[in-house]
Amino acid sequence: MLLGLLAALLLLGWGLPRWLNFLLTLALAKGLVVLGLVLLMRAGLVSFGQGLFFAAAAYAAAFAIKLWGVREAFLLLPLGMAAAAALAVLTGLLAARYRAIFFAMLTLAFSMVLYGLLIKAYPLTGGSDGLRVAVPTVLGYAPDPQRARVLVYYLAVGAVAAAVSLVRRQAGSCFGYLTQAIRDNEVRVEYLGVPVRRAVLAVYLEGAVLAGAGGVLAALAVGHVDPNLAYWTTSGEFVFIALLGGAEGVLAPLAGAVLYEVVKAYAFKYTPYAWQMVMGLVMLPIILFLPSGLWAPLERRWLRVRE
Repeated sequence: MLLGLLAALLLLGWGLPRWLNFLLTLALAKGLVVLGLVLLMRAGLVSFGQGLFFAAAAYAAAFAIKLWGVREAFLLLPLGMAAAAALAVLTGLLAARYRAIFFAMLTLAFSMVLYGLLIKAYPLTGGSDGLRVAVPTVLGYAPDPQRARVLVYYLAVGAVAAAVSLVRRQAGSCFGYLTQAIRDNEVRVEYLGVPVRRAVLAVYLEGAVLAGAGGVLAALAVGHVDPNLAYWTTSGEFVFIALLGGAEGVLAPLAGAVLYEVVKAYAFKYTPYAWQMVMGLVMLPIILFLPSGLWAPLERRWLRVRE
């Protein structure tokens, strides 16, 4: 299934309308963030602060372009991921000590601190206006804006394919089973001599790196960054997508992100002053009748067909 979806995404690249190309690129970028959030959820943790790393990486890319003139996409992506990882190490040393609602609120607080800093540091960040992100180059090639959108789309597809492959492999590894054990009975895992706090920090760091990759891709796709990337509503959006797609499969976050962006686009088009209500009406029956998300029943049906 993964190879089929990847092939479809690659084939769609050049033939998509401009608006749909942008929508899918943004969905893939957010899907990366939610994939990292799902890793935390598998360890029994819910982060309301993934916007922290999403925004930090996006601004790191914007600063690299503005201050140093670095426009190479293949440099901006690891640079943003490194910025997110560094921030995760600093905040994770504290966050890894807490669980449940305390972890969620602490991550939310970290994100809002960054939001406040981005608003106040106007000479550097542009304040609430944000910063423009110039059209990137790809391996030295400087495309026109339309071709750049397509190339960023393919970069997003490649990043998603690599992330999904690594996460799928991790799920069946010892570390993957360890995170599930921490979720089920953390005390018992500690009695076995496993350093639980280090394991939680590792998952937190992994989620941050994925969020950083999504932040850079979103910045390159939109061409602009602003403090709202770190606002609590952005982090809440990622949790919404995680609930929408579910946490049972590695493709669930991507399916949830695509569905979210499509519904949001049409809801905003036809009900611009009530699109949040439309999103709530979409979410309510899913929570009531599909608590494991939309992807789980589709995956089960696919497995039955293969058998």
